[in-house]
Amino acid sequence: MTVRTRFSPSPTGLIHLGNARAALFAALFAKKNQGIFVLRIEDTDATRSEERYVEALQDDLRWLGIEWQEGPGVDGPYGPYWQSQRHSIYAKYYKILEDKKLIYPCFCTDQELNLARKIQLSRGQAPRYSGTCRHLSTEEIEKRLAAGHKPAWRFSMPKNVVIEFVDVVKGPQAFVSDDIGDFIVRRADGTPPFLFCNAIDDATMEITHVIRGEDHLANTPRQIMLLKTLELRIPHYGHLSLIVGDDGAPLSKRHGSFSIQDLREKGYLPAAVMNYLARLGHTTDTQELLDFNHMSEHFYLEKLSRSPARFDKTQLMYWQKTAVQALDVPGLWRWLGESVANQVPESAQTLFAETVKSNIEFPHDALMWANIFFHENVHLDEAALTIVREAGEQFFVEAELAVDKYGIQLQPVLTDLKQTLGVNGKKLFMPLRVALTGKTHGPELAHIAELLGQKKMTHRLGQAVKLASGVL
Repeated sequence: MTVRTRFSPSPTGLIHLGNARAALFAALFAKKNQGIFVLRIEDTDATRSEERYVEALQDDLRWLGIEWQEGPGVDGPYGPYWQSQRHSIYAKYYKILEDKKLIYPCFCTDQELNLARKIQLSRGQAPRYSGTCRHLSTEEIEKRLAAGHKPAWRFSMPKNVVIEFVDVVKGPQAFVSDDIGDFIVRRADGTPPFLFCNAIDDATMEITHVIRGEDHLANTPRQIMLLKTLELRIPHYGHLSLIVGDDGAPLSKRHGSFSIQDLREKGYLPAAVMNYLARLGHTTDTQELLDFNHMSEHFYLEKLSRSPARFDKTQLMYWQKTAVQALDVPGLWRWLGESVANQVPESAQTLFAETVKSNIEFPHDALMWANIFFHENVHLDEAALTIVREAGEQFFVEAELAVDKYGIQLQPVLTDLKQTLGVNGKKLFMPLRVALTGKTHGPELAHIAELLGQKKMTHRLGQAVKLASGVL
């Protein structure tokens, strides 16, 4: 049997880390098993679904390196891949359920349902539908329909049934049907809710493994009963632990913006995000930076954690730095973009890239270094000024003379200063670095000298002389 997984987002907003992780794990599992990964658009909520979000989520998946073998733009035997185009399929199964008298019209209003829910909660009971409309007579139903009432339709959940399944992440699960109650399979406006169309689509698209967030765990027994009743194939379900913030609460906007689009715009590399997600709630047996194909070789359902996955910005930044280091020079420049390229002379671009790569995390870091290297003066903050003043005027006078004598050959310059001033270590290197770049950290001094050139080095050392003496 061919393994078939899917990612089925609703195009009502941008996809975030949790969505992306579910998509990644489903795609990795399919790849590992030479299977098919399906992208399905769950757009039955016409009032909230927007085409721009359909396009955005496809862009985000492709940016991450996740490709689908069936779905939008890739025809397959189980289409259409938009739920809004599958109503004839849903109608077929509604008819089966209605003919078997396994669904019934429910005329309860939202106010009545909310009141019943509050009463149940006040009694310490799990909220579920009480079955008010389950036993309406044909006459009562016809009377309400004639009065213009539009019912939703509910699935008649059998009584005293234990619904059991083995979750491929969380292990054996059991639910009692009486605790679930009758659930809506068709809204009053005739549209199918998530529970219904999601299950029907998984079965009719022959999805073998559903990998999704644990917030859907409570939906699974309902969907299993629905599919059993319709004699449709039931997929294996695996529910991923939720991603939580430092406070242990599910990751949300109050923890920051975690949409994939936002991460892209901030300058994160797709390899960084993907390698971080692959290890978020999943134990990977290598710390190497992996591409999608190699990542699939190291993906195992049995290594998915049952505990909440804690978002760790430090780990994300580790993978960002690792991904930056892995870029070749052309790849680095594609990532840095025009704003940086416009600041760096073409003849110096390779040297600049090799010089700053280990000192940048985002394109704006490179832009800062471009401004330092390719503009006349540098800005020194108070800490940098203190270092210049402590080094003293004579230090920079001698440094300027040494550069006049040896040019950008840094080693002879350093040797000269050691002998002339009797300084070494941090007292030698730090004042030079600050005078030349305005920064207390950064690329190697030899590369700094090569990028600046003798003329600019001499100018900046001269400025340092004035700062140290109090002239500026």
